[in-house]
Amino acid sequence: MPKEFARRLLAYEAALGGPAEANNSAGFCVCDKLRGPLAKLMGVAGFFALLSRALALAGAEIPWLREVRIKADGSVEGVSELEAKLDARAAVEGELILVGHLFGLLVMLIGPALTVGLVRDIWPGWKITIAETQAL
Repeated sequence: MPKEFARRLLAYEAALGGPAEANNSAGFCVCDKLRGPLAKLMGVAGFFALLSRALALAGAEIPWLREVRIKADGSVEGVSELEAKLDARAAVEGELILVGHLFGLLVMLIGPALTVGLVRDIWPGWKITIAETQAL
């Protein structure tokens, strides 16, 4: 299940010492790290569409995500302000749902093997186990 894969990846990303990116959260840092390689693969507009769909699906489950905006380059804005209004648990749950939907869509588009390969390229230090790949 992509949500479990996302949970493990977010835990790994958080353990890296905290993201230095402007969004300052593991979930949106994961989205940002995926943006470059996926934009090369499918173009900026393709990544924008993929992230927009994941955000729409996640927003149906987590209402505060409906306020997140995606810029033309595929980056997100307004996350820090939104998450500042939430308790930590709600913020983490929203990020988890979003990243889970993003991976679910990615698996549907390119398949689990290519998705895992992409993840290994972006996070080479994460030793993905067979159980983690089966979570996709």
